[in-house]
Amino acid sequence: MHSASSSGHLQRRLKNRHIQLIALGGTIGTGLFLGSAGIIELAGPGVILGYSIGGIIIFFIMRFLGEMLVEQPMAGSFSHFANRYVSHFAGFMSGWNCIALYVLVGMLELTAVGKFIQFWWPQIPTWVTVAVFFVLINAVNFINVKIYGEFEFWFALIKIVAVLAMIAAGAYLLSTTHNPQQSISNLWSHGGFLPHGFSGLGMAFPFIMFAFGGVEMLGFAAAETDEPRKVIPKAINQLVYRVLVFYIGSMAVLLSLTPWSDLVAQLKAGGGTYSSSPFVLVFSGIGLHFAAHILNFVILTATLSVYNSMVYSSSRLLYGMALEGNAPKSLMKVNKRGVPVRAIVYPAIATAFCILLNFVAPAGVIELLMSLIVAALVITWVVVIVAHLGFRKTSKAQGITARFPAPFAPLSNYVCLLAMAVVVVVMLMTPAIRLSAIAIPVWLAIVYVSYRTISPKSLPASVDAA
Repeated sequence: MHSASSSGHLQRRLKNRHIQLIALGGTIGTGLFLGSAGIIELAGPGVILGYSIGGIIIFFIMRFLGEMLVEQPMAGSFSHFANRYVSHFAGFMSGWNCIALYVLVGMLELTAVGKFIQFWWPQIPTWVTVAVFFVLINAVNFINVKIYGEFEFWFALIKIVAVLAMIAAGAYLLSTTHNPQQSISNLWSHGGFLPHGFSGLGMAFPFIMFAFGGVEMLGFAAAETDEPRKVIPKAINQLVYRVLVFYIGSMAVLLSLTPWSDLVAQLKAGGGTYSSSPFVLVFSGIGLHFAAHILNFVILTATLSVYNSMVYSSSRLLYGMALEGNAPKSLMKVNKRGVPVRAIVYPAIATAFCILLNFVAPAGVIELLMSLIVAALVITWVVVIVAHLGFRKTSKAQGITARFPAPFAPLSNYVCLLAMAVVVVVMLMTPAIRLSAIAIPVWLAIVYVSYRTISPKSLPASVDAA
């Protein structure tokens, strides 16, 4: 093992194609393929409008992060920026909150993998599938970052092609069929475009934002790409097009092929919880069983892709936090291939708890994890927004002109902060996820006590995570 101060630096071995697909890998996963079920029940076809609003908010947040990353492509990403432009506690808190977030996301993705495997083999317990893929994905990340990039490239490419093919197939069916049940009019003819009004859309808002969780992990790849100032702006600017095509396009086709109310009834037929993908059910329901099998395979690879990204991102964040003095210095050590092995192992130990959770109580794992993830995401995004305000203030005082300025800042910062407040208020109004909102100040208090107890000392600002 080598320390970060010797030859054991992270290696800049990710190319443009890797970064582009890593960014995409964070936006297409369980949130779209499985989490969209609950959103459809609350908002009906209005989910299309919801994803549009959520996509705009996330685009602004990513532009805030992108402006900072282009100037300082650091491994610690927003934890580094919070440490430098807000406070040392903010850096400490945001880093450990994100580690907790990615552990929870990893547990969710592994659980979802088990659900998708049961589409073919319902007799296989979820915990068995979780254990197998837990070992496999972590093993891949121990090799080197280029292997991770290749896995993520092909994982993401599969789901891009498949979602585009699904949209094309759905559009073809809509344009050639004479079945009245398959029509674009399904978007407004079953209770209207917003069957539960704007209140229904508002209640779905936290889950809509959950679907975009993971886009911020692009920042962790910044220290390992060979042209960060060229690649990162391109990847972030393309985010809005991905939202239009993959979220809005797929939902428009899906809800045109089947009335939203019928789809919700099918999804809840298994006992009141959403354990199947709306995409698979729709294509099965219209008789395209072969397509449903292919789509289930694609969704499986998409879910594995997100977990793969979570393992990568959490390890690089821990590495960056160690450089900042916000995590044990032993996490700065990397092997001769440039892999921070210990930073992979420790989050993996926590994620392994998912195997036990699925063994003891497999029924409600997904709903529990989703609500906790939303709470952690709100904290992460608020940190990015506030850190960018501090970054802008410092840059202005130093006379620095940003090379990739976020649009409409600082007004867009305050609009995004308002959106985060709305998410928390809706969570408090929703009995099923209220405890997750209440847990936010409790969690922050625990982190603060830990911070005061450990009393970490920040390393000099000249330490370079790259």
